[in-house]
Formats: sequence, structure tokens, C-alpha cells
Amino acid sequence: MYFHVMLGANDLAASTKFYDATLGALGIPAKGQFRDAPPAFMYGDPATGLFLVTAPIDGKEACHANGGTVMFKAATRAMVDAWYEAGLANGGTDVSGPPAPGGVPGTTMAYLRDPTGNKIAVVTFE
Repeated sequence: MYFHVMLGANDLAASTKFYDATLGALGIPAKGQFRDAPPAFMYGDPATGLFLVTAPIDGKEACHANGGTVMFKAATRAMVDAWYEAGLANGGTDVSGPPAPGGVPGTTMAYLRDPTGNKIAVVTFE
């Protein structure tokens, strides 16, 4: 359904460190920088979906969406745990505690804020 999701970042070095670690824990490949003006970085694959992080094109400060969340799927609970720990170790902040049963039956979820304050989450279906 989606081709890509893009989030703004104020500190691309901090954000790429965070996303390299968290998405790497989920097996999502970092593709590196794909444009210069403004700089933007790519993760994933065009066939299955892309996640992009960029400095805002209008030159203003990036801000998080109030009520917005981007949630990634993990194949296992161990990947959820690894994602959460990688996020905390690489500039993320906790939103609601460690991975726990989610609001959808049969799931485990975890939520973090990235270095810009965007709410990022992960889910696995058990």
C-alpha cells in the first residue's frame, strides 16, 4: 500500500545512528544517503517499502507529529527486544516501558522516540 514513509530530523548524524541500529536489529538494510539537498537517508527496499529520514526541505526545524506513530514489524520477540535496546543505546527515549503485550491480541509492542522526537514503534505477532 505504501511506497515510503519519510520523517524529518534536526540532527541527521544522531538520527542515522538511531535508525542504523534499530532498523538493523530488524534486518532492514541501510541504503545510505540518496540525496544532498537537503540530505536524506534511505532504509529498506523499494519492493517491500522504504523508510526515509531527511532534513526538512523548507529549511525549518523538524518536529514530530502529535499523535503520529510509525510502527515496524519484527519477525520475533527477540527482534523486538533487540530493537528496543538498540534504540535506547543510540539516542532514543522510552515512551511506555520495555516491550510488552500490545493492544492487539497476540502481539508484543515497544515504543520509543527518535532523536527528533518522532514516535517509533515495533510489533511482533506471536
